[in-house]
Amino acid sequence: MRNGDLLDGQMADASVRLVNMRRRSMLERCWWVAALACSALFCWSASAQQGDAAQASQAVQQPAQSNVASQYIIGPGDTLQIFVWNHPELTVTVPVRPDGQLSTPLVENMPAAGKTASELARNLEGKLAEYVRSPTVNVIVTQPMSTFSQVKIIGQVAKPQAIPYRNGMTVMDVILAAGGLTEFAAGNRAKIVRTQDGKTQDMKVRLSDLVNKGDMKQNVAMQPGDVIVVPQSRF
Repeated sequence: MRNGDLLDGQMADASVRLVNMRRRSMLERCWWVAALACSALFCWSASAQQGDAAQASQAVQQPAQSNVASQYIIGPGDTLQIFVWNHPELTVTVPVRPDGQLSTPLVENMPAAGKTASELARNLEGKLAEYVRSPTVNVIVTQPMSTFSQVKIIGQVAKPQAIPYRNGMTVMDVILAAGGLTEFAAGNRAKIVRTQDGKTQDMKVRLSDLVNKGDMKQNVAMQPGDVIVVPQSRF
């Protein structure tokens, strides 16, 4: 073989090796880029899942706190359905007496006023356990008539009255139920009388602005036991 042919062959082999090295280098770079991208995607996904889990946990906790705050308080005048699982003879509908107590089969003079339905159910289970094995009791307020659960509106409205409270009730709901303000009402001098922890406080509310101007800042939330007082205008 001539020297020129040998040199050409060596140069060709070197060129092939160089190309192969470049290909391996590119493949290695692509592999590392893909690995880094997968790692980043995994970290982002884990972080997103943790964030979603935290939000979900917060969303679950908030309604629970809201439900606890808005639980109905039983009072005299309410009508309750006492349901005892697998014992229809013990399932009854009874009123809460003016003394705040009620009576059911096997249980006499059970204090009910001031309790939630769940609290009363647990108390009844404790009493019934003397006669029934592992009783399960549900209490349902079928007619909320207690003063603990009412909102009153008096003064210059078409129909002064006591209205059963419901969760989410606002001043506008009460005004509409009372038929609106009279022509003699001094709506902007109205007030909400609220009793908390044994203390009474007055909250001013501009009902005329709410009704006539749509000032929704005056449409405040009501609480059980609130009394809206609408005075007469001065002539």
